Amino acid sequence: MSVLIYGKNPCKEILAAGRPVRGAFIQAGTNADMAAALKAAGVPFGVLDKATFDRTYPGNHQGVVFEIDAYKTLTLEEAFAKHASVAHPLYLMLDGIEDPHNLGAIIRSAEAGGVTGIILPKDRSVGITGTVAKVASGALEYLDVIEVTNLAQTIDKLKKHGFWIVGTAMDAAKKHTEIDVSTPLCVVIGSEGRGMGRLIRESVDYCVRIPMAGRANSLNASVAAGIIIFDILRKRG
Repeated sequence: MSVLIYGKNPCKEILAAGRPVRGAFIQAGTNADMAAALKAAGVPFGVLDKATFDRTYPGNHQGVVFEIDAYKTLTLEEAFAKHASVAHPLYLMLDGIEDPHNLGAIIRSAEAGGVTGIILPKDRSVGITGTVAKVASGALEYLDVIEVTNLAQTIDKLKKHGFWIVGTAMDAAKKHTEIDVSTPLCVVIGSEGRGMGRLIRESVDYCVRIPMAGRANSLNASVAAGIIIFDILRKRG
């Protein structure tokens, strides 16, 4: 399977990371720097006039589209092996995130904030699509995505590997600034509408909340994830 990647930044990171490109197209009169980079990398590309480009690749393409192999994910066991040398790995588990823009924004923040890997369920979650990759703006080239069948069973396995599991809930007693960052951590972010599922909430070690002063009293899932990720990064120095 393959995926289409729209936009300058994700396409630049694909080239920088050395990911194979099946095909590339550039809108005529644009992206001379991208054309030069493709030539330097030995990647053939086509040039399309604006009308043809817009018709073939509708959306915010910024005049460049790559076709690449679908992003590969790790199993939890593969992740444990790959990250064995990391002293205190930080995983982000997403429970029910179905909006590709949210997932892409979370991936972008996670990579910038030093997250070791993102855990996604195979069901009830958006996959790694072209939209996700575009919003992530290249972060997928550097962040491991771990795909699992059952989140509750995954939590049990993480605990056996020394991880503390921190859930997020608006009614939690602890604040997000009270997370103990001196251990391997897995932070669970639930969907905006439902939050974490009941079984997941019962499985975590403890929950935290982000204090808020506004009347709406809610945060976008990607914003909440970013706040927690960067506070952990701050505390870890």
